[in-house]
Amino acid sequence: MSLIDGLHHVSLIVADTERALTFYRDRLGLELDPNRPDLGFPGAWLWVGAHQIHLLELPNPDPSEGRPAHGGRDRHLAVAVPDLDAVIASLDAAGIDYSLSRSGRRALFVRDPDANALELIEV
Repeated sequence: MSLIDGLHHVSLIVADTERALTFYRDRLGLELDPNRPDLGFPGAWLWVGAHQIHLLELPNPDPSEGRPAHGGRDRHLAVAVPDLDAVIASLDAAGIDYSLSRSGRRALFVRDPDANALELIEV
């Protein structure tokens, strides 16, 4: 029996919370959780279904340069989407680059403004 019951949240380091919110909230449509306590640094919590993405505005020890162009060849967060075409339309409207999954699945990879890679998979 597993001692782990599920995934609660994923934390991503960002340089500018407001800039990151433009991507996650305004472009991808995630809802802001207003109950984030004062943790002594800027950030935001965003709902992804019953789970969350935590944006942490902290110094990033990982370089954003030199990362693979295709997010599938880098560490990434994968999230389920009901309509990949709607995601594509939203990204295209904002001029945000992405690459389609090379696995044949209905999925794409995109990087946020801080080079964090996300996979969006149609389910």
